[in-house]
Amino acid sequence: MTDQQPRGDVTLDDGDLDPRPVAQTLPGLVPGLGPDGRPRPDAPLVAVTGVTGYVGGRLVPELLAAGYRVRALARHPDRLRGRPWYDDVEVVAADASEPDQARAALEGVAIAYYLIHSLGTGPAFAETDRRTAEVFGTAARDAGVGRMVYLGGLFPEGEELSPHLSSRAEVGDVLLASGVPTTVLRAAVILGSGSASFEMMRYLTERLPAMTVPRWVRNRIQPIAVRDVLRYLVGSASMPAHVSRAFDIGGPEVLTYEQMMQRYAAIAGLPRRLIVPVPVLSPRLSSLWVSLVTPVPGGLARPLVESLVHEVVCDEHDVAEHVPDPPEGLIGFDRAVRLALARVRDAAVTTRWSSAAVRGAPSDPLPSDPDWAGGSLYVDERRVQVDASPAAVWRVVEAVGGERGWYSWSLAWRVRGLLDRVVGGPGLRRGRRDPGRLLVDDAVDFWRVEAIEPGHLLRLRAEMRLPGLAWLELRVEPVGSADDDADARTEPWDGDAWRRAPVVLAQRALFHPHGLAGQLYWWAVTPFHGVVFGGMQRNMARAAEAAERARTDTGRTRVG
Repeated sequence: MTDQQPRGDVTLDDGDLDPRPVAQTLPGLVPGLGPDGRPRPDAPLVAVTGVTGYVGGRLVPELLAAGYRVRALARHPDRLRGRPWYDDVEVVAADASEPDQARAALEGVAIAYYLIHSLGTGPAFAETDRRTAEVFGTAARDAGVGRMVYLGGLFPEGEELSPHLSSRAEVGDVLLASGVPTTVLRAAVILGSGSASFEMMRYLTERLPAMTVPRWVRNRIQPIAVRDVLRYLVGSASMPAHVSRAFDIGGPEVLTYEQMMQRYAAIAGLPRRLIVPVPVLSPRLSSLWVSLVTPVPGGLARPLVESLVHEVVCDEHDVAEHVPDPPEGLIGFDRAVRLALARVRDAAVTTRWSSAAVRGAPSDPLPSDPDWAGGSLYVDERRVQVDASPAAVWRVVEAVGGERGWYSWSLAWRVRGLLDRVVGGPGLRRGRRDPGRLLVDDAVDFWRVEAIEPGHLLRLRAEMRLPGLAWLELRVEPVGSADDDADARTEPWDGDAWRRAPVVLAQRALFHPHGLAGQLYWWAVTPFHGVVFGGMQRNMARAAEAAERARTDTGRTRVG
């Protein structure tokens, strides 16, 4: 299930949207653009980690607009292809936890943004985060980096913290102790389209008109709009060398979680919610409930819920000495929600909590050799001729999943998604970032886009819990292409062919089993492939043909 659209009676003030880069509210603090509208050749070079994540993916264009040269660090650079800023940055393959790679990637860098965490990857995430921060801090010192900037979590002093908040605090301390001047920004709930915290609040409020909730819903929280977070991140790059410390950052209001849900309901045009706090819901039970009601899976929901057990309110606002508040003030809760809902309504969610490919998720690339030496590779391949143009078929292919579903036996897909959620997988509720357009590394329900060639190929890699690795591949090919050649057409369609029917919709499901369990799994589900995959292919073909007929009929009407 994807992002729900705002209700039709929601008042979303487009005049409230501010499309300007945050740098325009930071005069004198950023280098500024050159005469050609691009960063100057001598502008400071900034390295950004976590560029496939929610904040990192939004920070890169803001830094470019501020006049910085940007080096994007990624373990798998190919996953950044398709980002609108890809051609404007230097992309470097580097794993921040590998000393040699981190050191080389930071050579010549003036400011390094550390936006990495292993939240949701399992019980050892804190150890992984600590080690990665130690390696990165040492590499930054050795490379002569002038400043590091880290976005951590806001937490109360003197309390026993949840594992999540404790780890975020520890990472900040590690970076501050590295010998490199470091800015640690500590934020509570981040309000923005696609953020995990916002999605959790949104779905709980929209789906539950009445709910029993833990007592922590009356704890105080100081949320902050993602636009203000980005503004602080960009502004922190210019802090003087003698400043090396943590800063609390938050919006202009302190609210309880209950108040946030009620105000969200009012903005979204929903009736007032009946919220009854009870003392018996532990963080574990609460996170299980959240994972069932919202798209946020249990592995991510639990640390978020555990963090809400604490009151998270800023103790100081010292950051304003170095990054002054904007003239119009920081963004309040109501405006932040309107901004987020407007982006959801307009399908303009640029990054989402599911954007990041986390460690431990299936990530092996699809073997291109049919006689792959990695072991058994089971294949279910189907082809059907479609009486529609390549463009019409591709639009159906690229829009698969999410609200549109999977075009076959919806009950089977829902049951499979529910079983995956029960065992800790993402299930179907992650949905899609955009209802009609995909980029490499986008999440699509319990799949992730591994490769996309517009007009021709969509390859999805399974992230559901499986005893093996799985892929689903959809291709649009000319009639007459070789049935036994998976790469029969790799060149782009020319202008005439892009409009010409018919074409072939080719579909492959591939599975590399792990051990006996994987072998048994494949043979157990094989009898259902005809219904699930066969039905999916036939119904996608029918949808494309219906769209083609509608387009043709509309064209004839206009001519007549």
